[in-house]
Amino acid sequence: MEISRYVAFSTDPQGGNPAGVVLDASGADDAAMLATAAEVGYSETAFVREACDGSLNVRYFSPLAEVPFCGHATIATAVAHAERHGTGRLLLRTAAGLVTVTTDRATDGTLVATLVSVAPRTVPLDDAGLAQLLAILGWSAGDLDPALPPRVAFAGAWHPVIAAATRDRLADLHYDMPALTALMARRDWTTIDLVWRESPAVFHARNPFPPGGVTEDPATGAAAAAFGGYLRELELTPVPATLTIHQGADMGRPSTITVTVPAEADSGIGVTGTAVRI
Repeated sequence: MEISRYVAFSTDPQGGNPAGVVLDASGADDAAMLATAAEVGYSETAFVREACDGSLNVRYFSPLAEVPFCGHATIATAVAHAERHGTGRLLLRTAAGLVTVTTDRATDGTLVATLVSVAPRTVPLDDAGLAQLLAILGWSAGDLDPALPPRVAFAGAWHPVIAAATRDRLADLHYDMPALTALMARRDWTTIDLVWRESPAVFHARNPFPPGGVTEDPATGAAAAAFGGYLRELELTPVPATLTIHQGADMGRPSTITVTVPAEADSGIGVTGTAVRI
């Protein structure tokens, strides 16, 4: 398999979130894809098989396991496809459902991709689960922003949304990785979406990702989509809305994710970003 490597949600190869992309994974079985993802070593690698109707079957593997959907690897895949076949609209068939992606060129020539997630939803985070999560993170109830209540949000994968009251609390991230890995496995959570609200339309995020074998993800498109759905469902932002999420700065890989939240309750959430080859 030919493996390409991209950084998503940044125009700087030293920023953003690296992803592997295999545009032709025909003939590769699960074991081969998992082994390839482990060899690449990024948080996610996308494996693509073209269907007879022109859509793309896409599967996502971390170095440790398959995940149903990955935003940054989707952006990287769309840009890689556009470099070879031109810009336009793609239909991706993922384990989470159908995802559309549109690519275009910015005025400076940079390729930009926008995915539209599956329909998002949220569920309550029970008191016991919240208490366990906060204990593992070393956070207290007083560290939380009461205006953004804890929930578990979905837009292709499940992410608890935990909002910090201050930027300093978000910046100080230390946790018990084995304990969080075990909790997330029991709860079927993909990443933990830790956020801080700078202004009504600007947020900062950090995403612990121990199920993928990494301490933290520097840009998490799936969590950004889930967060957009969370804000809409809980009526925490006027809609339609365009939001900016900054992620990765605390780990030296600054990333910028643009989230578009339509007003329609059941509509998917748009996630926009650039990607460049490493």
